[in-house]
Amino acid sequence: MTTVLLTLIVIVNLFFVAAFVKDLIRNKNEMMNEPANTIALSFTSFFTFLLSTFGISDFAIGTVLYQKLKWVPLKKLPGTLNAQCVIPVAAMALSYITSIDVGIKTLAVCIISQVIGAYIGPRFVVKLPEKTIKQFVSIGLTIAALLILAGKFNLISSNGTATELYGIKLAAAGILLFVYGALNNIGIGSYALTMATIYALGMNPAAAFPIMMGACTFSVPIGSMQFVKFGEYSRKITLFASTFGVLGVLTAVYFVKSLNTSMLQWLVIVVLLYTAVSMMMELRKSKRSIANEGI
Repeated sequence: MTTVLLTLIVIVNLFFVAAFVKDLIRNKNEMMNEPANTIALSFTSFFTFLLSTFGISDFAIGTVLYQKLKWVPLKKLPGTLNAQCVIPVAAMALSYITSIDVGIKTLAVCIISQVIGAYIGPRFVVKLPEKTIKQFVSIGLTIAALLILAGKFNLISSNGTATELYGIKLAAAGILLFVYGALNNIGIGSYALTMATIYALGMNPAAAFPIMMGACTFSVPIGSMQFVKFGEYSRKITLFASTFGVLGVLTAVYFVKSLNTSMLQWLVIVVLLYTAVSMMMELRKSKRSIANEGI
């Protein structure tokens, strides 16, 4: 089963690579004119995915970093966050998935559900106004921060032992993973949400990893190919993340066997909440300015 899964991961991601390379060649000049600094981007890509390998959300880091450095417009942020992580996440999966500690039926339902959500999502995301995207991202950042906090204070139970879901619980997992696949396309990472779901359904916490990795390595390339098709992503950031980001993943996997991420997680919580509040304040300011103009 593991061999089949890893083979499918390679095949699906090769489809993304083909679409991405074709788009790069077609839009080479446009990519060269994108604002991201190439030297800085090399370092940020490396460290973003090194930390991502240890569970520090690359979606969260990218949301804060790219907006503050003005490397990508908000409209293209969701597509960039998805496309940039396709190859690094595939590298994580190929490096880490050596055994599947979860029932095949449960794994299949979760993967298929998230893939469908990821495929449908971009068709709607690219039509959303910046205001709506900003609202969704700020809410997602807040939820991610609260989930990390809940885990640190043991408010989310992690004592489950099940490796398979049945009936209503399996249906609930399928529906939620479908939603998470769609939310990925708005720039809301699915890892923390998947982890909380696995805990809540009484499964063994270890089952969260194969489910999350399996779902993301199939759903993210599918969704990202839609963003590539619409051109709603940063080609330069995706290119550097696909190279230097993979180096960060391999460094974490093969050279950094253990890493105390407790302080990093607290830092991420602060940054997530700061960014979410900043976005909400910007929305309020824009509403006030519009209201003042109407007076």
